Amino acid sequence: MNKPNKSTLTFILVGIAVAAAVLAWWLLRPPGLPKGIVASNGRIEATEIDIATKTPGRIVDIMAREGDFVPAGQVLARMDTQVLLAQKAEAQAQVRQAENAYLAAQSVVAQRESEHHAAQAVVAQRRAELDAARKRLRRSENLAIEGAAPMQQLDDDRAQVLGAQAAISAAQAQVAAAKAGIEAAKSKVVESHSLIEAAKATVVRLQADIDDSELKSPRDGRVQYRVAEPGEVLSAGGRVLNMVDLSDVYMTFFLPTEAAGRVALGSEIRLVLDAAPNFVIPARASFVSSVAQFTPKTVETEVERLKLMFRVRAAIDPELLKSRLEQVKTGLPGMAYVKIDPDAEWPPELAISLPQ
Repeated sequence: MNKPNKSTLTFILVGIAVAAAVLAWWLLRPPGLPKGIVASNGRIEATEIDIATKTPGRIVDIMAREGDFVPAGQVLARMDTQVLLAQKAEAQAQVRQAENAYLAAQSVVAQRESEHHAAQAVVAQRRAELDAARKRLRRSENLAIEGAAPMQQLDDDRAQVLGAQAAISAAQAQVAAAKAGIEAAKSKVVESHSLIEAAKATVVRLQADIDDSELKSPRDGRVQYRVAEPGEVLSAGGRVLNMVDLSDVYMTFFLPTEAAGRVALGSEIRLVLDAAPNFVIPARASFVSSVAQFTPKTVETEVERLKLMFRVRAAIDPELLKSRLEQVKTGLPGMAYVKIDPDAEWPPELAISLPQ
């Protein structure tokens, strides 16, 4: 019998190895997804927040470091407030000045009202004098007709009546002047009150700027970047820190048209991260793009790149995040499994499993 040559043996061994590899792949291959569930890759992301200055100024201190977890309301940095404190003191002095002017204006109103009352009393007095003068004139006229009174007396009584009428007119003019003085004094009161309100509003505004000079965390989150350092002078809106909101964490991924069209807001999604493949995180579809776009660069094949895809966002329950804030990390890649058929059943390997 002829012995097989060396090339034949090599061919047989290669064939056996290929067959073994195919058999191993067949036995160890991951099970396919059930009908009604699709998958795509993405990365964990979170809403970013810039901690910035409201007014221009110099940074006095920064208490947070990159990577620090900070609760809502914690002071992260402080700005120099010397100028603001001086402006506030000036505004408070203006408040006191306006209050003194207000009190002075009120006293002037009281004085003008007294003068008005006095002028009204003078008018009443002059009217009484006019009435007495008219009575004397009537008696003088009767006596002059009878020849019992000289004509000079009659002329004097007529002059007194005319003088009394003129005195009434003068007194009435004083009443009008006193009334005008009251109105002018009241306008000064209103003006002084407005100045008080304006000065107090300035104090409140400056106090708000002083309060805003303490840069606080608006939400629970983690400091991502430290953009500035103490001693730097920043303009209004200058960034000091960048942080991520750990209560708004999601994964963004892309699905083809036929799958994205069946994803409804609130659809169930399961997330599996590359860094923790043993855990399955529940999520819900919170956004589905209404405009198609090309797939992202993370998809390698040319065929896939030519397909139009829709962006989908899977939001993780904030209550779930709240109990595990220290474990949340952004930027981690993973897979998103989406239930596009409400009647589909999750396979056992996608049962929810969370880290303790």
